[in-house]
Amino acid sequence: MATAGKVIKCKAAVAWAPNKPLVMEDIEVAPPQAHELRIKIVATGVCHTDLYHLFESMHKDGFPAVLGHEGAGIVESVGPGVSEFQPGDKVIPLFISQCRECRFCKSPKTNQCEQGWAADRYDVMALPDSRFTCKGKKILQFMGTSTFSEYTVVNQMAVAKIDPAAPLDKVCLLGCGICTGFGAAVNTAKVEPGSTCAVFGLGAVGLAAVMGCKFAGAKRIIAVDINPDKFEKAKVFGATDFVNPKDHSEPVSKVLFEMTNGGVDYSLECVGNVEVMRSALESCIKGWGVSVLVGWTDLHDFAARPIQLIAGRTWKGSLFGGFKSKDGVPDMVKAYLDKKVKLDEFITHNMPLEKVNDAIALMKRGACIRSVLSVSPQ
Repeated sequence: MATAGKVIKCKAAVAWAPNKPLVMEDIEVAPPQAHELRIKIVATGVCHTDLYHLFESMHKDGFPAVLGHEGAGIVESVGPGVSEFQPGDKVIPLFISQCRECRFCKSPKTNQCEQGWAADRYDVMALPDSRFTCKGKKILQFMGTSTFSEYTVVNQMAVAKIDPAAPLDKVCLLGCGICTGFGAAVNTAKVEPGSTCAVFGLGAVGLAAVMGCKFAGAKRIIAVDINPDKFEKAKVFGATDFVNPKDHSEPVSKVLFEMTNGGVDYSLECVGNVEVMRSALESCIKGWGVSVLVGWTDLHDFAARPIQLIAGRTWKGSLFGGFKSKDGVPDMVKAYLDKKVKLDEFITHNMPLEKVNDAIALMKRGACIRSVLSVSPQ
């Protein structure tokens, strides 16, 4: 392409400081260096983790940054040493690397990787270096992706090449939320056919977890949320029962205990709230119940009585649904194209990147499942 090897000036939504609206700016995106690709972002979802960084963790060293980590686009140019990708490829940038060389990548037990921001910078959620500048200042690349920009530069070990037939304004959601919830049920909890499950929190991640439970053959899927408006949507993805904790005077774990004759086989916490995590664990049946932490947070300690685990329950966590990123995302794209998983049904709003603050406001109010922002024309 004519822009290869040159600095690109483009639009991006910049978070200059925590707890402040994003600002549309003209930024400079440097050419890719060795083993990197420059990607034209076509579409991006707005995920709660973007809001977590902006409004909850607010780490002082995590700004200024370009947020966004649930995007899809087209390779514009590649740096030296890149052979797996070429300009024109449809891709999804990944917030978890898969270098294929480290001890984690070589183990079938995990999807962690020793490379990239996630290896040791969970607090700042960005590496210190980036290819972005704006007004003479270095701008951080959030979660190694920064999809709220028309262009971004990503290392090849954190990019998935996908089917050229895939609609980018739909499959962008596989960059985070849908893989996270679906995989937490299928890969991490390992939900079994005929089982009973409870999903706490019915945002996109929770609804994807409901979809994962159904995909795995669960017989009963109890959707738990304090917003009853979400129950109809949950039904679309396979939920069979609905519980609003506000409708009950006793703890929700006791409600579920009574509904299921002793507790659910699997529970998934998709909120990122340590109190809900405890409720989800206590909702599991003793002996074999498995509870999975899915909602992203690192602000507070969590707690439970030891007897909960001594009695045979398992408490575990899931990052990106346990998917090894470069391998799992193309498979999920194929599953969508084969109509085995849903994506369109998660999207409640479509708007241009310039309206990103409106999309953030919708999510803050719980008034959307997923907003998809159109970033660049294909």
